[in-house]
Amino acid sequence: MLKEKLLSSFMAFEEKIDVTSELHDIRTSALKNFENKGFPTKKEEAWKYTSLNSILKNDFSVFPKNETSVDFSDVKKYFLHEIDTYKVVFIDGIFSSFLSSTTHDGLDICLMSSALTKPKYKMVIDTYFNQIASREESLTSLNTAFANEGAYIHIPKSKVVDKPVEIMYFSTGSEASLLVQPRNLVVVGENAHIQIIERHQSLNENAVLTNSVTEIFAQKRAIVDYYKIQNDNHEANLIDNTFVSQKQESTVSVNTFSFGGNLTRNNLNFYHFGEGIVSRLNGITIIGETQHVDHYTLVQHATPNCESHQDYKGIFSDRSVGVFNGKIFVEKEAQKTNAFQKSNNILLSDKATINAKPQLEIFADDVKCSHGCTIGQLDETAMFYMQQRGIPKKEAKALLMYAFSNAVIESIKIPELKQRITKIIATKLGVKIGFEL
Repeated sequence: MLKEKLLSSFMAFEEKIDVTSELHDIRTSALKNFENKGFPTKKEEAWKYTSLNSILKNDFSVFPKNETSVDFSDVKKYFLHEIDTYKVVFIDGIFSSFLSSTTHDGLDICLMSSALTKPKYKMVIDTYFNQIASREESLTSLNTAFANEGAYIHIPKSKVVDKPVEIMYFSTGSEASLLVQPRNLVVVGENAHIQIIERHQSLNENAVLTNSVTEIFAQKRAIVDYYKIQNDNHEANLIDNTFVSQKQESTVSVNTFSFGGNLTRNNLNFYHFGEGIVSRLNGITIIGETQHVDHYTLVQHATPNCESHQDYKGIFSDRSVGVFNGKIFVEKEAQKTNAFQKSNNILLSDKATINAKPQLEIFADDVKCSHGCTIGQLDETAMFYMQQRGIPKKEAKALLMYAFSNAVIESIKIPELKQRITKIIATKLGVKIGFEL
């Protein structure tokens, strides 16, 4: 039913926005791919452990009927208010100028709706929009067909952005169930540096399905630190598709913190187009009840002398389900590649599940590649040792799990964000703190 609603809504959607012929052709081609393939099912190898059936039974509104205002006091706690940041904020998929704080002072931090329609952005859009995003994957195609609003960030050559950028998507629950499809484009010029924090947050318990696509282009020697905070309500579902293109000697880090929501699927794809590239993929997942988090990663090494490092930690309790499907692909030309992948998981319940499938496909003969996966329980000896020294069992358990996650926490380069993530983890692990996010 949702598929038919989307297909029938496409023409009306395009009539409401200013679309060039080139963009219309891109949208139409993407919609046709989605029409042919539909929503992914467990019959597909990449979705073997994740089903969307229960989610798609909701009668999602494809577009919000009314624009809903939100007071800053209602959402202040979700922002990194300890420091000053640029803010790009959306309410039910619609830009909120009241909550946002952007700039045009040598930087382009603005809206996709403006970038897709205004002539001043045409050269960048023609060069980058939909160039690295998958044109075959059905949910990415669905987003492309309806792409209109999201964050547009273009950092010029040799510019170090003076403060982090926060991209915030709030769902108010004014609709009984809502589908939103944000589209982000991030282009970072040569020798430029930026830090970005992205969060999707529901403000009540009404169902929401977010199908997000982000394209990141890092030019020569650019540095991009990207942080995804996923700590949503129990009726929130997120499908996050991120595609990263890296040029010579660039460094891109994507850190994913999955703590909440009903179902979360993270598709993270890195593509190398030059030598001396460094890619870092880190993640912490802490979930319980019947929550489901699926990480699907790909790093495609196509050039020599590049590195990729993946480190994912998972803690699963109750009937929660985790999935890690990580793939490293090393092409024949990618000699001297150093690629490392690690997935470590703790099951706190006999009914919790983790499905892990690390993969290496190597066609070069002078490489250093490894992968590893562990699944286990907390060390009872360490628990006993800590209790013998006066640490209560609950606190001892939390300390061990925090230590287990610490390597990923240490990769956070924004001190205030590291403190915030630490507090969220402490709350998830049952340690008393001042407030909960």
